[in-house]
Amino acid sequence: MSLYTDKVMDHFENPRNVGVIEDADAVGEVGNPMCGDIMKMYLKIDNDVITDIKFKTFGCGSAIATSSMATELIKGKTLDEALELTNKAVVDALEGLPARKIHCSVLAEDAIKVALIDYYTKNGRELPESLVGFEPHEEE
Repeated sequence: MSLYTDKVMDHFENPRNVGVIEDADAVGEVGNPMCGDIMKMYLKIDNDVITDIKFKTFGCGSAIATSSMATELIKGKTLDEALELTNKAVVDALEGLPARKIHCSVLAEDAIKVALIDYYTKNGRELPESLVGFEPHEEE
C-alpha cells in the first residue's frame, strides 16, 4: 500500500511542464530550508493569460508532483484565476498527500505567487491586493 495516490505517483513519474522558459515574463523561486526543497516557476504571459508555464524542482516526489499539478491547474488561466490557486486545490487535484508532505503544495502555491509578483513589478503594475505584503511560508 502506497502513501501516495495514483495521481501523485503519475505526476511524480511523468511530471508535466518541466523545464525552463529562457525568455520568461515572470520567474518565482522559493525554498524550504527544513526539507531542502527548491522550486522555480517560469511563466509566459500574454494579455494577462498564462500561455506557458514550466518548473524546475529540486526535492522529493511530493514536491515534484505538486509543482506539476500546480502548473497544469493554471496553464491557460488568467492572472486573476492563477491568484486564486491554493495549496488545498493542488492537494485536492492530486487526490491527497500525506500530512507531512502538505508543505510541498504550499511551496507550489508560493512559487506561483512569487512569479506573479515578479511579473507585476517588472511591468510597473500595481500588485493585486492578495499579493500586497505576501511572504512565502516559512516552515516551523
